[in-house]
Amino acid sequence: MYLTVLRPRASSAQEVGAAQPVTAQATTATFEQTVTTTGTLTPSVQEDVSFAAAGTVQTVEVAAGDTVEAGQTLATIDTLQLDAALAQANADLAQAQADLADAQESDDGSDAAGAAVEARESAVAVAQQAYDDAAAAMADATLTAPAAGLVTSVGVAVGDTVGSSSGSSGATGSGSQGGTGTAPGGSTGTAGTGSSSGASSSASGTAAFTIVGTDAWTVDVSVGEADVAAIETGDQVEMTSDDLADTVFGTVSEIGRLPSTTQGAVAYPVSVVVTGSPEGLYDGVSVDVSIVTERRTDVLSVPAAAVSTNDDGASVVTLVADDGSTSEQVVETGETSGQSVEIVSGLAEGDTVQYTAFTPGAGRGQVGEQGGTGGQGFPEGFDPSQLPRGGQGGGQGFPEGFDPSQLGARPGQGGNS
Repeated sequence: MYLTVLRPRASSAQEVGAAQPVTAQATTATFEQTVTTTGTLTPSVQEDVSFAAAGTVQTVEVAAGDTVEAGQTLATIDTLQLDAALAQANADLAQAQADLADAQESDDGSDAAGAAVEARESAVAVAQQAYDDAAAAMADATLTAPAAGLVTSVGVAVGDTVGSSSGSSGATGSGSQGGTGTAPGGSTGTAGTGSSSGASSSASGTAAFTIVGTDAWTVDVSVGEADVAAIETGDQVEMTSDDLADTVFGTVSEIGRLPSTTQGAVAYPVSVVVTGSPEGLYDGVSVDVSIVTERRTDVLSVPAAAVSTNDDGASVVTLVADDGSTSEQVVETGETSGQSVEIVSGLAEGDTVQYTAFTPGAGRGQVGEQGGTGGQGFPEGFDPSQLPRGGQGGGQGFPEGFDPSQLGARPGQGGNS
């Protein structure tokens, strides 16, 4: 059998809410015009570092996920051969310097003696360069972090053989000029050049370590052609994400001039630089971006719901006087921000306006005076626990002699349907 449980129903006015007169004061506020889009947090600095000297990796001091300081040791290579090369270069330099001293002492002013001195001077210069190279190779045996940041990848292990490579690599900053820019994320940053002591790019293209900065961030976004004209370099930006505890602030650093087209929609790449060094930012976090194109302070405003249009087509409000009386007041409106509208003329700060607002119903499902539960319900002496529970209906029903119609299922008889 099926048991229908009846509950009281609020009146229709309670269910849908009621129109209530409310008042509000004309106050000053800050109005903003914004362009919204999405983007992805990217570290402004990324360094790919590798050994500039050849040898066998002896130690690896850090792992992916570690935070390092500038100058911190990342790894070292075996210096046995480097030690020998440096010692030999030092000996060669000492010998060249001794030979030069002998030539200078023997110089008798003849052309031959002068030529001998010049030859010894050249030999000293060559030996000095060889020594400097050997000393640099020894220094390069210890690979250090070129900048503070987060180690995102480690490409070497103890026992690996690494070869000397030339040239350093690094990405500094993020650029939009010339980028294609797809939403979200915009264009990718332009490659920069940099140098770091004891580090260079791997000859095979695989860096020994990749370090990204954690104190400077950028966000690349795409902005539609209808909105890009309103954006200027230096505009303030607010960024939020479910993955971030607080709002992140920034400024527009660059506006690209080469658009991309996706399914007929034209968009321009825009780069945003995060202000300061907020904590808790991570590479790849998606953020909602709000670019403030206009901000005005001390704007007189009232709730937009307080403004209506009269028969003459003028914007009006209901003005409340000090004695509580009301009158229609013509106003001139300006921009709208959120649920507020700017009042250009017709009101002064502190003026009170009245308007109608709908409040949610308060009586749904309540047992009380409204809805009529005070009449008939269960019959006197009936124990509701005798009613069968779900799944127990095998034979049990209402108690013998009980008339279900007494439940008051009809409206107005106590148990409203």
